[in-house]
Amino acid sequence: MNREEIIEAGKKHLFPAITTMYESPLILASGKDRRLWDIEGREYLDFFGGILTVSIGNCDEEVTEAIIEQARTLQHCPTIYRNEALVRFAAKLASIAPGGLEKCFFTNSGTEANETAILAVRIASGRQEIITLRHSYHGRSTMTMAATGDAGWKIGGAESPGFRRAHNAYCYRCPFGASYPGCDLRCAKDVEDLIRTDTCGSIAGFIAEPMQGVGGFITPPKEYFPIVYDIVKKYGGLCISDEVQAGFGRTGTHWWGIDHYDVTPDVITCAKGIANGTPCGATVATDQVACAVTGKSISTFGGNPVTSAAATATIERIERDKLINNASRMGLRLREGLEALKEKYSDVIGDIRGIGLMQAIELAGKKKEPLPEITARLLECTRENGLLIGKAGVYNNVIRLAPQLTVDKNDIGEALDILDRSFSKAVAEGPNL
Repeated sequence: MNREEIIEAGKKHLFPAITTMYESPLILASGKDRRLWDIEGREYLDFFGGILTVSIGNCDEEVTEAIIEQARTLQHCPTIYRNEALVRFAAKLASIAPGGLEKCFFTNSGTEANETAILAVRIASGRQEIITLRHSYHGRSTMTMAATGDAGWKIGGAESPGFRRAHNAYCYRCPFGASYPGCDLRCAKDVEDLIRTDTCGSIAGFIAEPMQGVGGFITPPKEYFPIVYDIVKKYGGLCISDEVQAGFGRTGTHWWGIDHYDVTPDVITCAKGIANGTPCGATVATDQVACAVTGKSISTFGGNPVTSAAATATIERIERDKLINNASRMGLRLREGLEALKEKYSDVIGDIRGIGLMQAIELAGKKKEPLPEITARLLECTRENGLLIGKAGVYNNVIRLAPQLTVDKNDIGEALDILDRSFSKAVAEGPNL
């Protein structure tokens, strides 16, 4: 099929709600390492990794071989049986999980992983009310859309009882009009007031992303989670860290985003980068939480042998090649370049934030007014110049940069050069400031 045929077939047979980026859809044909090619042979430097999913490079040889070898032996095995690939993956995941988290429930996506975690803490605590954060994103099911704190992702006005949304630590746009560090972390301490006034006084738990992905890589100060976790536990709640985007070394230094905050959750959820693009989700919990979930439950596809083999190969590659350390080093290099761009384009870049290889550029004017039109134009310019990046934020004005953990200094330099040229064009052709 040619480009036009693919576009027309998509219009005819796919739900219109399935969102695509760019004014005209990008149609990908192949990929290798940090590069992608479209159907017309155009090459792109991939700095979004399929929404932070291709963690160690497109079509990685080791992961591909693990998939092929497993597919030739046993392709499918539902959880009513056991297989070696499944339990090897579970043991490997438990070995890198924080604290005493060692029990795994495998699914197909981050949405399912979060559903499982929420169900588990409600059963384990014997309560229903869950605290989530504004600007958050937790999935596309009815329950996880209800947990999400961004109206743009609540299709059909999805709502479900039992969720209360606290202020997040959005320092650039502080909901209290304060500035860190003189703010006394009012956003964190407000969680206690929320529990006292908007719940029954005791809660099932708290779910949050260490760095909000769809929210625009909003990165809390180091004191935020210790304060909130203490409050949640004071009122009987269990803590879930949504590591769907921040997990598996993405933030550098640690396997998990929450590890940057010196707290230990009761449950973590993960997906995306867990298997380098193979559909996989996991909920990893303490023995106490996992064993509270009694009764019958299965997953037809979760933890299937092929996915399990891909995930184990991905984790082993990250370990062997010390890719978490590389994420730290390259993240610092990328951040330095972005700070330089902020100085050069200070009229349109309001904030640079993130940790490791989760870095964001928020486009805003001098009075912090969001600039979604210029953001959209910048996205088109980077595509024209051969760089794939992401867009996010409640105001559609945040650029997300998330290259694979294998990224090198040449890739970083190339991306920064393209961003520089694209900013110049987007500002010149964008709306008047």
